[in-house]
Amino acid sequence: MQPFFRSMRIANEKIDSPVLHLVGETADQLGLECYVIGGWVRDLLLHRESTDIDVVVVGSGIRLAEAVAKRLGKGAHLSVFKTYGTAQVKRGEIDLEFVGARRESYRHDSRNPIVEDGTLQEDQDRRDFTINAMAICLNSDRYGELLDPFDGQGDLERSLIRTPLDPDITFSDDPLRMMRAIRFATQLGFFLDGETFDAIARNAQRMHIITRERIADELNKIMLSRRPSEGWLLLDKTGLLPLIFPELVTLKGVETKDGRGHKDVFLHTLHVLDNVATLQNSPITNHQSQIDPTGLWLRWAALLHDIGKPKSKAWDPQAGWTFRNHNYLGAKMVPKIFARLKLPLNEKMEYVRKMVDLHMRPINLIEDTVTDSAVRRLLFEAGDDIEDLMLLCDADITSRNEEKKARFHHNYQLVRQKMVELEERDRVRNFQPPVKGDEIMQLLHLEPCSTVGELKAAIKDAILDGVIPNEYEAAKTYLMQLAHSRGLC
Repeated sequence: MQPFFRSMRIANEKIDSPVLHLVGETADQLGLECYVIGGWVRDLLLHRESTDIDVVVVGSGIRLAEAVAKRLGKGAHLSVFKTYGTAQVKRGEIDLEFVGARRESYRHDSRNPIVEDGTLQEDQDRRDFTINAMAICLNSDRYGELLDPFDGQGDLERSLIRTPLDPDITFSDDPLRMMRAIRFATQLGFFLDGETFDAIARNAQRMHIITRERIADELNKIMLSRRPSEGWLLLDKTGLLPLIFPELVTLKGVETKDGRGHKDVFLHTLHVLDNVATLQNSPITNHQSQIDPTGLWLRWAALLHDIGKPKSKAWDPQAGWTFRNHNYLGAKMVPKIFARLKLPLNEKMEYVRKMVDLHMRPINLIEDTVTDSAVRRLLFEAGDDIEDLMLLCDADITSRNEEKKARFHHNYQLVRQKMVELEERDRVRNFQPPVKGDEIMQLLHLEPCSTVGELKAAIKDAILDGVIPNEYEAAKTYLMQLAHSRGLC
């Protein structure tokens, strides 16, 4: 099929910028053709903010980058990557990436291409999607001219993700593009072209040559989209999900026994994930976690909050389907999942694990009498992440019964109110026992031993249970009473 070709002038204040004119004028002086290409052009036409500008040069991108950096003068930082034939120029908020136009060929066992110098058309041919293949000329005589050989502008209007050339070749050559197709569809709210969708399904097994780090990067971008569920559903429908995240596949489906069924945990999980994204983007929700300022890891907690349900599912003739301790089992699975997906095995993983482990606690406070002791213990264990935990719990309410949803939200507000009152009075969030271990040893003439830890734990429990206030003198008095009762003094 002959590619569509559209050439037009772009009239936009963003393209009429001093730095882009400077790049074009510098290219003219060197006798080089140059174009801004890819995501920046796409986002320009979508009226989206984009700070990274990719410039493709018919010739040496490094040569043009060096000349541009020199003209920008003081404060311009040039980075050259000769192995890849690329260079970067940064000054303030300006971030320019330069590369020479190239054509690519691939071996079947690798997504790393064999690269050769090429024409602009060959460079556009190798692009992943039509909406990323558009280029705008920066040379003075053609400044602002849009070169759109595959009707990328039309695909923007149709909200369509489509490959410039045969999608089977595109995805077989570089299987990561299958993930990118789904990621762009999710980020932009676009659809996958039918042939593109079918080609992903046909080439799904090619994902085995992609590193887990690259897959994780695409998954994180999907997770930070406005409706991340769309990406996970596409991963499932195209057959990529079992290859990437088999634990999620086990959540799918409904089993019925004696006329009683349970909800589809996979669809429920995606509903909770979208609810978290919506609540995080709400102007009413203004809390920002120190560990999770972007909100990414709370979204991972939402995706994994019920991951332990398949292992805990059981049939009880009286209660129906049960998932006892699924939060505990799910929390144990989190480190293994993070390790396999090459997600960080640091405090971010611990945060997700804690959210999964604690996500049932607030609802248990609702179902039982809300005692001061139970609320203190939740505050102590959740620490500074308590607001994130409560947001996750609000998002976990997915019932279609509006009266039931309203009741649960109201009850959560009662728990929040109780938390505020107790925290103001008892200061138990992240607290340390007022009497330290070394002081216990000094007061009771003890060497380091398990007894010291038992006494510290007893003081902590007494404070959390409201037996004594969270104060030094009260804790010391209680310690001496314990020691006397145990014959330690």
